[in-house]
Amino acid sequence: MAKKRTKLVSDQIRQAIDDSGLTRYRIAQETGISETTLALFYNGQRGLPMRTLDTLGEFLELKVTLGRKPKAKDR
Repeated sequence: MAKKRTKLVSDQIRQAIDDSGLTRYRIAQETGISETTLALFYNGQRGLPMRTLDTLGEFLELKVTLGRKPKAKDR
């Protein structure tokens, strides 16, 4: 059986950008995040500082949900 890969937070944020129905240009304009910074993040070429992640998360109305990663003995 193939091991299921946990989706990275950065992948989830990229998905939220796609799901928003807004262009990256519009998101950049509304948040004040530069288009270049947003494009580099979106394309996986650069991470984002926490302050920028906070701004983007607030704009996209994201909610962080904490979950426990199962330990080997729990599987």
